[in-house]
Amino acid sequence: MFSKSKKTEIADKIPASPPPSIVSADMRLIGDLVSQGEVHIDGVVEGDIRAKTLLIGETADIKGEILAEQVRVHGRVTGQIKSRVVHLASTAHVAGDVLHEALSIETGAFIEGNCERMNDRRDNASAAATAAAAPASPAARIAGSGTGEGKKLFGGPSSS
Repeated sequence: MFSKSKKTEIADKIPASPPPSIVSADMRLIGDLVSQGEVHIDGVVEGDIRAKTLLIGETADIKGEILAEQVRVHGRVTGQIKSRVVHLASTAHVAGDVLHEALSIETGAFIEGNCERMNDRRDNASAAATAAAAPASPAARIAGSGTGEGKKLFGGPSSS
């Protein structure tokens, strides 16, 4: 009736969330960063970032486009942010457009760019799919060929 083996089997079936991927303050990453989970950045990233959750630390400096379900900015971002939930801390410095469903900005945060609310979830998914493409060439990046990754991030149907 109350056996230990059943508890162990149930505990084994519950997936543990993996620890966040970390780009520490002494790291410089040149290229695109893609993760299915949480990413914490304190260093320098020159490239686009795709993640489920992104935390940008105070010492971080990002030059590229960001696509995530949730973004918390404490450092510097130069480029567009597309996210369901965006939080700009008082130490945030953003130079680029912010496309969001929910946006919070603390007193002291710097933002230079347009803030645009995305209303329709399906429109978000198709816009995100175009932005989520990691094309092989700069010409393909401008053309916006999509891989469907953004649809997975925003919960829409995948077109893989």
